[in-house]
Amino acid sequence: MGSAPVSDPVYVAETVTTAAKILVVGHFAVGKTTFVGTLSEIRPLRTEETMTQAGELVDDLAGIPDKTTTTVAMDFGRLTLSESLVLYLFGAPGQKRFTQLWKDMLVGALGAVVLTDTRRLDQSFDIMGLLEEHGMPYAVAVNQFDGAPDFPEAEIREALDLLPETPLVICDARNATSSVRALISLIEYLQTRTPEEQG
Repeated sequence: MGSAPVSDPVYVAETVTTAAKILVVGHFAVGKTTFVGTLSEIRPLRTEETMTQAGELVDDLAGIPDKTTTTVAMDFGRLTLSESLVLYLFGAPGQKRFTQLWKDMLVGALGAVVLTDTRRLDQSFDIMGLLEEHGMPYAVAVNQFDGAPDFPEAEIREALDLLPETPLVICDARNATSSVRALISLIEYLQTRTPEEQG
């Protein structure tokens, strides 16, 4: 299958020789779809569906009354980093019932950006535990929501029980510059890891 001309942003340029996979994960309604969409240079693939009354029995909408849709498979975006390197962003659904999908999405990924919300930090433990169980390096990005409490970094680190080397950044998933900084924090962390740590 040939590539389209470089002038067409839908297709990968013919000069690209390397692709890297990064996961965007986190608990329900933390901004993963927004994060992927903000960074993607192409129109992102989204698998959002309207939430129904049946979903109210399993999805906690406390503090997020305006949430009307949810990801049911994944989000997908692309970001070209250089003439030869492209980054593929895979956003996972946040509900625990998708644990098997989370595991499947880990295959071939270099690392993950874990989005979290200071109003619901405890909901990050399941996905962080899964990443650690599978040896997947990650950076934590605290997504800023209007009205969410603002805590010092040290308190967030303690609440999430983060290792000292785990990157922690504050970001706004709606803002491209802020989202890029979160992504860079993960990339820089990956570059510091030894071959043994990289597996």
